[in-house]
Amino acid sequence: MINLSINGTVHAVDVDPGMPLLWALRDHLGLTGTKFGCGAALCGACTVHLDGEPVRSCQLQVQDAEGREVVTIEGVSGKIAKTVQSVWQKLDVVQCGFCQSGQIMSAIGLLTQIQKPTDEDIEKAMDGNVCRCATYVRIRAAVHQAAKEIA
Repeated sequence: MINLSINGTVHAVDVDPGMPLLWALRDHLGLTGTKFGCGAALCGACTVHLDGEPVRSCQLQVQDAEGREVVTIEGVSGKIAKTVQSVWQKLDVVQCGFCQSGQIMSAIGLLTQIQKPTDEDIEKAMDGNVCRCATYVRIRAAVHQAAKEIA
């Protein structure tokens, strides 16, 4: 049994310690907002926060998350998270939506660290978050707008 702190609640999960956190979240805890995209940490669809930092849950073993705080798209809260989600809707960033939970988690991570990011900061923080619909221009605009509204 492994105890995982997910979105502020401790969950005891009976899984292989080497299982990717992604599958524990989706299949054992029913938190399906975190998506499976590639399984190789290349697309960003599975991004969650581990102790406040964006990480790819498809490559993080459950045992490595024990004793640490995991936040998924279902559990984000606070001014930055709410602003990012609101701006995403206002600017109609989403097209198909599959990658957007990972995009939003990365954007929240960026704006938590850098309140007024440059285009270069955004590109660096969002690198590896793939959007098959190519909404990158809208994503960058949303991050800039969220930064303005947070300030």
